[in-house]
Amino acid sequence: MTNESPRAVLVGDLPFPTSLPNFQRLFSDECACVDYMVHVRWPAGFICPICGVKEAPLRISTRPRVLRCSKCHREASVTAGTVMHGSHSPLSVWFWAAYLVTSMTPGMSAVQFQRQLGLSRYETAFQILHKLRAAMVRPHRDRIGAPFPVEMDETWIGGRTRGEGRGHHHKTLVVGVVEQRKRRKKTEVDGCLSPSKALPRRGGLYAGRLRLGVIVDRSAKSLETFALESVQPSTHITTDDWSGYDKLASRGYQLTQVAQRGDPDVTEACLPLIHLVFGNLKTWLNGIHHGVSPQHLPAYLNEYTFRFNRRFYPFNAFRSLLGIVADTEATTYDALYDRARALPPPPER
Repeated sequence: MTNESPRAVLVGDLPFPTSLPNFQRLFSDECACVDYMVHVRWPAGFICPICGVKEAPLRISTRPRVLRCSKCHREASVTAGTVMHGSHSPLSVWFWAAYLVTSMTPGMSAVQFQRQLGLSRYETAFQILHKLRAAMVRPHRDRIGAPFPVEMDETWIGGRTRGEGRGHHHKTLVVGVVEQRKRRKKTEVDGCLSPSKALPRRGGLYAGRLRLGVIVDRSAKSLETFALESVQPSTHITTDDWSGYDKLASRGYQLTQVAQRGDPDVTEACLPLIHLVFGNLKTWLNGIHHGVSPQHLPAYLNEYTFRFNRRFYPFNAFRSLLGIVADTEATTYDALYDRARALPPPPER
């Protein structure tokens, strides 16, 4: 049993990993991962959750996750109250999962994760990734919008069905809202245009923050509830001419409804970003995960939203994810399925 290792201070001062060699150097063993979690959970130094004393804890060499208070000698786990609590997998496996999910542009499936880390069971890889997905949404995240206008629409997620007549079968309704932002125009400096990332299309318009959710139907009640939970009041919202959006103006929003009538030019001019988001979402679900069942779709929407909102800072997302995970309690495999089963069934058609 020894006093706290100085590695915790060093790890806390090191930047987040920006490359694979950097990640391997920062988190070379289990102790490095534990020290990083200690710094994430107690940035100002370890505070005993039992007696509240702020002193360097004692370490047990055979149990690296356990910290023993030097005052009351009670033990505390660095993973207690987090998504990783009760897991028998090493912290290094959890860190690899967080790094690969946040840094790889297309993401990673459970099968790929199992192969890359040499895990013996697919269920282990699936549960680790799924618990991370469930924790990717902050409990009290802020609403998007004002001062930025937003686009709002809904789409069906699911595979094709045959022989069941016309209409939507075995599909899940997803609603989304995304901010409209514009890049700064190029300015002339010393006779030359300064470099800019503005795209020639849409006059530099690009997508800001995103919110996605599963809803029961396209009724006004479902759409308004999602808008109130996701968009700040007084925000300008652009939608299509579906009647479910008609009363958003009475809810304190500035509403503009556009009759698309199947015209792609109207869609590109008025609702370009939300349709781009839906197209990329469906490509990602089918291309990386080869389809997702309705019961697990909310967790995958969490991952897509998390990575989309941090796409300009992919490596910083790793540190952000660990911070959210440290404040989120663990979810069991049964609870993940129970949460999915709790979703209301789709309306009959």
